[in-house]
Amino acid sequence: MGRIADTFAALAKQGKKGLIPYIMAGDPSPAMTVDLMHALVEGGADVIELGVPFSDPMADGPVIQRAAERAIAQGIGMHQTLVMVAEFRKQDQTTPIVLMGYANPIECIGQAAFVDVAKTAGVDGVLVVDYPPEESEDFAQKLRAVDMDPIYLLAPTSTEERIAAVAKVASGYLYYVSLKGVTGAGHLDLHEVSQRIPQIRNRTGLPVGVGFGIRDASTAERLAGMADAVVVGSRLIDAMTDVPQSEARAALLAVMKDIRAGVDKAAGNK
Repeated sequence: MGRIADTFAALAKQGKKGLIPYIMAGDPSPAMTVDLMHALVEGGADVIELGVPFSDPMADGPVIQRAAERAIAQGIGMHQTLVMVAEFRKQDQTTPIVLMGYANPIECIGQAAFVDVAKTAGVDGVLVVDYPPEESEDFAQKLRAVDMDPIYLLAPTSTEERIAAVAKVASGYLYYVSLKGVTGAGHLDLHEVSQRIPQIRNRTGLPVGVGFGIRDASTAERLAGMADAVVVGSRLIDAMTDVPQSEARAALLAVMKDIRAGVDKAAGNK
């Protein structure tokens, strides 16, 4: 098993739920990214999703779009992101890292070359928003051949056919988008989430992380009670954007610890 599977197996054995934070590589400053990744671990991250800056992040809301713009303006792309992962690995060989982004930067490198450099850097999984499962079987196979996991999104609008297609190629975990819209949106339908996650888990056999709309410990607690993990991104980026860069690490850590407490409370109530 790879690091992601090992992590979820350990969480299940301990009766715990996972916390998967997302930050954008290079934001608010390229020099800060690796330290912020370590801060995420300090705050209770089980898996880190690291955003790869892209100029047309169509699935992301304004918060993450602006983070990508800031990172690109500072010269951050796929190559620089992988360098950050390799630097992180010098001190942390345990925490799984999932790259989250879009197809274009991968296609520019070439899928086979990307898989090689990502594996060398220490990446554990890849979530490509605009790779449909039925059109990315070869890419998923390339990842699994080197013990990296292809991660896919599912949403309230996902059909049975879509779930079946994802189940065929995915590994590691699934990211369930808990609402309709872009990242950072609101209006969670908790009843719908509670109905859909068990269906997805039963169809795929994979752990399910739920994200989009997690803002605080209370939201994290409610969603962690239904899923195997919660994913939080926009809230973390907001926290760092609202303060001077010198205070960004502390702001990130404060939000992480708050959300971690909510996730752990949900596990304790089971």
